[in-house]
Amino acid sequence: MGLLALQAETYKSVQPYPLDVLNAETEGMIGYLIEQELRNQLPDRQIVTLLTQVEVDVNDSAFSHPTKPIGPVYPQTEAERLAAERGWAIAPDGDAYRRVVPSPEPHRILELGAIQLLVQSGVLVICVGGGGIPVVVTSSGAIRGVEAVIDKDLAAALLATSLKAEALLLLTDVDAVYTDWGTSAAQPLHHISPDQLRPHSFAPGSMAPKVEAVCRFVEQTGGMAGIGRLEDAAAILTGQAGTLVL
Repeated sequence: MGLLALQAETYKSVQPYPLDVLNAETEGMIGYLIEQELRNQLPDRQIVTLLTQVEVDVNDSAFSHPTKPIGPVYPQTEAERLAAERGWAIAPDGDAYRRVVPSPEPHRILELGAIQLLVQSGVLVICVGGGGIPVVVTSSGAIRGVEAVIDKDLAAALLATSLKAEALLLLTDVDAVYTDWGTSAAQPLHHISPDQLRPHSFAPGSMAPKVEAVCRFVEQTGGMAGIGRLEDAAAILTGQAGTLVL
């Protein structure tokens, strides 16, 4: 999103694309790369990338309290100038500033029926990329995109819950969920329940939404959820690696 927003800023002849369009662009680009590699590894499987719209509430408090940073960092004076010119919200990021946008709660996946049909037919579906394309449904039933970015982990939990999946895996670049991360007292959590996991504190925008997502899924479905490294995916499901939430 940040790269595409930066690219859009360099072409002054047209208005930059709105965030919902940039969300769709990232879904298509990244989905294409994942689909191509999966086809190389699984030549006998049918695989499809689906652009996915995710409904949010137009009255979500996130729209009045934007928190999700996107795009490049700017010196404070330039960030304030851009905010004044373009109506942006900005927030500190280290010694600089970045644009921040709303990150509303995902409520409904509009293409869920199509995803279910594809899954039932044995198709491997790549969907809800980056949290999905944020849309609202008007009182007349019309759909329109909104300027927001949906948390990808919460959207993954919504997808897994809606599909009644048996398990949800959130795969990242750390081997497990840790308490006291970044300190000498850091300890990995391996087998844990949502009730045991929720009292701990985790980094906002990093591990915290992953923890919230797996807790929601387990609480709502009774299934199991795991967090850990991509290369440990199979081992996480059997409880031999990562953090398994039951």
